[in-house]
Amino acid sequence: MGSPAAAVASSRPLLHRLLPPPPIQISNSNSIPSISTPFPLSGRRSLILLTAAAALIPLPVSASNSIGISYSPADSSVVVTDRVFMDFGLCPSYFRSDRPIGFDLAACPDSQPLGRVVFGLYGKLVPQTVANFKALCTASGYRGTAIHKILQGQFFAAGRQGRRDKGEVRIPADLGRNMETVDPKAFRLKHSRPGTLSLCLAQNDDDDEIKLDPDYRNVEFLVTTGPGPCPELDGENIVFGTVLEGKSHLHICLNIYVYCILPMIRQFNDFAVFLGDQRAQIARATWDRPLRTVYISDCGELKVAKPSLSPSLP
Repeated sequence: MGSPAAAVASSRPLLHRLLPPPPIQISNSNSIPSISTPFPLSGRRSLILLTAAAALIPLPVSASNSIGISYSPADSSVVVTDRVFMDFGLCPSYFRSDRPIGFDLAACPDSQPLGRVVFGLYGKLVPQTVANFKALCTASGYRGTAIHKILQGQFFAAGRQGRRDKGEVRIPADLGRNMETVDPKAFRLKHSRPGTLSLCLAQNDDDDEIKLDPDYRNVEFLVTTGPGPCPELDGENIVFGTVLEGKSHLHICLNIYVYCILPMIRQFNDFAVFLGDQRAQIARATWDRPLRTVYISDCGELKVAKPSLSPSLP
C-alpha cells in the first residue's frame, strides 16, 4: 500500500500532475491575484476553460493567407501609377426607328448624364495592359462606346469591337500587342470587391471573325459592381485597376433592366453551339444586354503627381 501523500497526488487531475502550480504574485495586501494566475478548479472544468482561453489568443496572420487577396500590402507593384476618368450617360433616342444612318453615341442629342467614375491603374504590375487602356481613353477610343452586357450583382462589360454606329470600338492601328494575356503573373490579383477593373478575356464578346484577325487587340473591359466578390472571374481576366471615385455611380447599372433568357433556352443554345450552329453564337450576343442605352459619353486621363497605394485595392 502507498503512502497517504501518494494517494492524494494520484487523485489530482492529469493537467495538475503534468504542470507544476505557478506561484501567486501579489503586489500588496489589498491587491487581487494577477490575471495570469490560474485559480484552482476541478480537473475537467479547468481543462475546458484553459482550452477556451487559448482559442482567444490572437495568432499572426500573413497577407498571403487572407481570403481573396494574393499580394502583400508592401508589394511595390500594386500602386496607382495612372488615373483615367469615364463619364457615363443614357441615350434614350438610340433605339428609335428614325435614328439616322451612321448614328454615333458620342453625339447623342438627348444624353442624360449619370456621373463620372475615376479609375486608378496599376502600371507597374501590368504595364502593357494599362498602356493600351490609357491610350484608348486619351484618344477618345472608348468615347461613344455602349455598355453591352450587365450581369446583375456581378459586373458590366464595355469595349466590344465592331461598328461605331452600334456603340462598339474601332481599334487604332498603332495599338501595341499585349503579351501579358499569356503571362501567368498578370492574373494574380483577384476580383474580391466591387469596383475592380479588369481586362475581359474569358467573358470577351468579340466576334470570332475579329479575333482571327492578325492585328486583333483585346480591349474589352469589365468592372465589378458588387455587392460581393466575383471569384468566378479570378484567373481568367487581368485585374489592372480599381475605382477611386464615383463608385456609387456603378449601382446605376443594377437598376437597368436586361434581356434575360430562361434556363431551358440557354441549354438549347448550348446544344446548338455543340452542333456548330453559328446562329446560336449570334443569339448569345443579345443575352444580358441592357434594355436602356448606357454608354461612355467622355473619357480621358487625369495626371498623377506621385504614384501611391490605392485606397481600395481589389
